[in-house]
Amino acid sequence: MTGTLINAGAIILGTLIGMMIKTKLPERVVTIIFQALGLFTILLGLKMALEMQEFLIAIGSLVIGSVIGELLKIESGMEKFGGWVKTKLKSDNAKFTDGMITAFLLYCMGSLTILGAIEEGINGNMDLLLMKSLMDGCSSIALASALGIGVGFSAIPLLIYQGGLTLFASSVSSFFSEAVVRELSAVGGVLLIGLGINILEIKKFRILNMIPALVLVVILIYFFA
Repeated sequence: MTGTLINAGAIILGTLIGMMIKTKLPERVVTIIFQALGLFTILLGLKMALEMQEFLIAIGSLVIGSVIGELLKIESGMEKFGGWVKTKLKSDNAKFTDGMITAFLLYCMGSLTILGAIEEGINGNMDLLLMKSLMDGCSSIALASALGIGVGFSAIPLLIYQGGLTLFASSVSSFFSEAVVRELSAVGGVLLIGLGINILEIKKFRILNMIPALVLVVILIYFFA
């Protein structure tokens, strides 16, 4: 899990830098940074989603996973957690929870997260996660300047998700076939497209409630593809 720990540290460091420069940036600059991040997120999601080959499995995973997430109220739970952390910190940032959720989804849905965690778990190679750490650190500077300190707290769910994936991969290395990794990344790409639309404030999707699709697509690919 060393690569994930470094990744989390890079996000926290980037957030601190973003908070320091935030007060020096005009509101219009912060807004256009946010818009650029939204457009990039959609582009990245499209690139990942276009790799999809098992369309029926992916669609089924997204639909069933979204229903499960909605019933479990995952997004509501994350919002409550963000509100609890915000209260403990006595923060007056109205976008605290948005920053945490947006950053978590952006940092954890990419193919580098999946491939990097699996690579470290199976081979002990941290190269991909080190590259991701550099990218996430730079992104967190921009995100924190727009959304505030909540971005840094995305490191907590990142440690759980990405670190858990690494530990799981180290235990069952043969489980992660090329097809599993490809379709997992593709479904993550669909979620990133929704996240980009959220960032651009075109429409509000409850992306966190769709997270169970990432578990379902792995199971369905393993058994049926």
